[in-house]
Parts: sequence; structure tokens; C-alpha cells
Amino acid sequence: MPLAKTTVIDQIEITELGSVHVRRATWIEEDGVRISGPTYHRSAYVPGSDISQEDPSVQAHADVAWTPAVIARYRAENP
Repeated sequence: MPLAKTTVIDQIEITELGSVHVRRATWIEEDGVRISGPTYHRSAYVPGSDISQEDPSVQAHADVAWTPAVIARYRAENP
């Protein structure tokens, strides 16, 4: 009866102001049958945040969304 815990990024969202929101879903399976979950964990990153330790798919979304203009606007509005 092996148990397996699976966590996946199931949602990446870019807000109007350029923040990147990430949702992870986690569930537990026993012998291939889901016995728990999903449970969710959310993270949010503002433009210009250090996301070097984040999943490459999240980094790719931020690279597209976080233009120099978006980062400058965020910093100007949030000193």
C-alpha cells in the first residue's frame, strides 16, 4: 500500500498590475486511488521580485509580464 503525495502548479495568473499569482494543488494517493485532496497553496509575486527559486514555468510567465515599464510603474506606485 504505497502512498504518494503529488503537488502540481495548476494555475498561474497575471494581474492587471503585473503581479504573478501561483496556485499549487496537492493530493495524496494510495495504490493509485486519490484518498485526500486536493488542497491548495497560493503564492503571489509583485513585479521585480526575486523568483529565481520558483518553478521555471512561473519564471517564464514573469519574464513576459514584467517588462521594465511594468516594474517601474509598480515601484513608482509602491515606494
